[in-house]
Amino acid sequence: MTQYQTIAASDAVTRTGAIKLYGPEGFAGMRRAGRLAAEILDALGAHMVPGVTTEEIDRIVYDMTIAGGAVPATLGYRGYTHSSCISVNHVVCHGIPGAKTLKDGDIVNVDVTPLLDGWHGDSNRTYLCGTVPLKAKRLVEVTYECLMRGIAVAKPGARLGDIGHAIQTHAEGHRYGVVRDFCGHGVGRLFHDAPEVVHVGRPGTGPELKPGMIFTIEPMINIGRPDVKVLDDGWTAVTRDRSLSAQFEHSIGITDDGAEIFTGSLNGTEIPHLPR
Repeated sequence: MTQYQTIAASDAVTRTGAIKLYGPEGFAGMRRAGRLAAEILDALGAHMVPGVTTEEIDRIVYDMTIAGGAVPATLGYRGYTHSSCISVNHVVCHGIPGAKTLKDGDIVNVDVTPLLDGWHGDSNRTYLCGTVPLKAKRLVEVTYECLMRGIAVAKPGARLGDIGHAIQTHAEGHRYGVVRDFCGHGVGRLFHDAPEVVHVGRPGTGPELKPGMIFTIEPMINIGRPDVKVLDDGWTAVTRDRSLSAQFEHSIGITDDGAEIFTGSLNGTEIPHLPR
């Protein structure tokens, strides 16, 4: 049976397995942290050009996070030493920034989580670098649609399985694979918390959504099969068949009548690379 826990502003927060229900102060904190995440991701679009290194992108993330009064939640998390995860082409998630230079035609996911006043603004986007093949553009577009279809069904009384079903049917309708090995998660004053938000599912199954829940939806969609493997560095996850993978992520909160997106673009450039 699913357990829920109402969180007051003064409560100490630990991971207990219960799904936390936050009040107005929690939503206010997530709006601030989510806004900073959106500002960072909005700014990165101009830097997705051939020749830039992923460590240069990571430095921009660090500088903007610090300038915004926050710290990167990933820096030092379980020994991780960077301010973002940057995943290129067949890297599904948790790509480590380094000396790798972006090339014309790459697709590049950047995942950021500024920790601002105790709240985690977790979000990511996939960008196009230079002139990208049509099949890669279509993958990125459908992945974004998957995220937004998942958010569209997130409302009180719905179930987590409804979110997974909306994502899975859209992706598989385009013959793409939906990664099962990684999922969305509760977020707020903890970086990762209950519930797990799986991106496949059956309607009417899983925990019920209630006002005050805060979590991420972050589908990872592959052109090929859904299977992934983690490299020897212990972080980088790649597609087993080396097919392209894309991802988008928002942090959202369940309201009385729907869902509030905390990490939406501030200037309309969430998918600027997809002209019709």
